[in-house]
Amino acid sequence: MNRLLAALALVTLPAFAADPAPVPYPKGYRDWTHVKSMVIQPGHPLYDSFGGIHHLYANQKALEGYRKGTFPDGAVIVFDLLEAKSGGNAIEEGPRKVVGVMMKDAKKWKDTGGWGFEGFKGDSTTERAVGANAKSACFDCHTSQKSRDYVFSSFRK
Repeated sequence: MNRLLAALALVTLPAFAADPAPVPYPKGYRDWTHVKSMVIQPGHPLYDSFGGIHHLYANQKALEGYRKGTFPDGAVIVFDLLEAKSGGNAIEEGPRKVVGVMMKDAKKWKDTGGWGFEGFKGDSTTERAVGANAKSACFDCHTSQKSRDYVFSSFRK
């Protein structure tokens, strides 16, 4: 029986070890530097997943990465995705859909270009939208930006 338990532990431990390290909620991100805003409207290829108003924020290390073109460990980029509400010839912010996070740590997330990815649903700081699916849900799309250290956005001066 002990041998069976030991064998099961050896088989299941690698599965647990393969899950990426969790990305923490970026507390205070709205006090960071605002990188840019954009609106993804109907007709855009990413509308179904990311339609709405995006505000991008960067911590100090991410700002360094935007300037240099490569991002150091500790860089965090956040996109705050809100519903876009139209009315009175204006587009206004609606409820929050997700807080998307990219965090750089070359050792923790070596399988995804050194980046950890997560999305936090709505206004929750704990309900995760990505989890162990970071590679397929986020990184596979970001590979098109490998020459830019996997980052789509640019800092707008």
